[in-house]
Amino acid sequence: MTVVGIDDTDSREFGMCTTYVATRVAERLRQTSATVERLLLIRLNPAVEYKTRGNAALAIHTDCDPDVAFDIAREELEANAETADDGTNPGLVVVDHEPAAAPDSVREFARAAVREHLEIADAERILERVGYRHWGAGNGRGRIGALAAVGSWDGVGPGAEAGRTADWTYEYISYREPDRWGTPRTVDHESVFEAADAGYPDVWDTVDRGEDETVCVPHTPGPILHGIRGDDPDAVRAVADRIESEPVADAQLFVTNQGTDAHLRTGTGTNTLEDVQDGHTYRVDGTVGSDPETRRGGHVFFTLIEGETEGEGEGDTQLECAAFEPTKRFRDRVRALRAGDRITVCGESARGTLKLEKFAVRELVTTERVTPVCEDCGRTMESAGRNQGYRCRDCETSAAERDEVPLERDLDTGWYEVPPCARRHIAKPLVRGGFDGPVHPER
Repeated sequence: MTVVGIDDTDSREFGMCTTYVATRVAERLRQTSATVERLLLIRLNPAVEYKTRGNAALAIHTDCDPDVAFDIAREELEANAETADDGTNPGLVVVDHEPAAAPDSVREFARAAVREHLEIADAERILERVGYRHWGAGNGRGRIGALAAVGSWDGVGPGAEAGRTADWTYEYISYREPDRWGTPRTVDHESVFEAADAGYPDVWDTVDRGEDETVCVPHTPGPILHGIRGDDPDAVRAVADRIESEPVADAQLFVTNQGTDAHLRTGTGTNTLEDVQDGHTYRVDGTVGSDPETRRGGHVFFTLIEGETEGEGEGDTQLECAAFEPTKRFRDRVRALRAGDRITVCGESARGTLKLEKFAVRELVTTERVTPVCEDCGRTMESAGRNQGYRCRDCETSAAERDEVPLERDLDTGWYEVPPCARRHIAKPLVRGGFDGPVHPER
């Protein structure tokens, strides 16, 4: 078995897509009479600042001679990588053993690449130690993803702790004819929604019904026409086939860690608010310490605190959480939170703020304390002074403290998520199941 790992061929400015380059390499390998067993699409740490949007690395599993595979892959990288962009630094790694036979250091590197920040020197050190063939252009940063990709098939989902059951999904990507790249895509809007309805829930994040958006159709100038994601390879192909569009030049099925939450540092009780550091993604528990506030631009913020006490004490560990405007209707779910609610939050920490991807309501505040009402006249009482309770001046009635009354809530317990239009590739949609509690999926 030969495994070819590639990364970092695309550009935010000029487009291209590493999945397309991998598809080109796979086709070239087949032309040598080699068999291509599978293509892996691995989403790495989405919090890395120098990434393009999806931060994908690719691995091709084949029986081609490793020297031939190396030469073909390098030719395709040199021909297709957008190296006119200084931020594009392609990398190539080729190994000549079964994927599951990768040394522990390589598999650990692959897991870390989904959650940590790794340096070029980290990859170079391992590559030299294990003797893998490798190549890089520019500063060679692409070798980080390429090495992670070749170490990501060991029976355990990438980013998972040892012993966790593998969680792989699929994406079927259709590509445009090259002379159409950079022009508006011709895809029938209605047919995409009909195809999405036919494939759901095995196929997910194809459209966003709330925003009337075809999520599977990108807006970048690259070669992708549409990408269909789901849990079943036949189902994603079937949805793609139902979409009416401009001609499809080529298509490829990928095995991927998309939709798995592999990027989250998970486990209730594992993380505390004090553990949260910028540049990583977390799942943490806490208490809503302040009622959500909508700020300029439509972004919604609230404070999360440790423990179970409502309000923000002077010594409490606090974490600012935010639902930004692109998360659309998800912000209404966040606005419905109240100080004192017990929740679990998932998201990326940046500049001291956790950018929410999903949250779970564990316990809702169901009562609130209000200024008492005079039983005689029905008017709201006034404060009688500091620590002196309340009184009605007209009726001379009094109350020692505030009344506790039922509070109507617009939330139920369970999980809430950003809509498909705002979902990260690697984030797990609630419709996939496996969550600890009720779910309220967005379609």
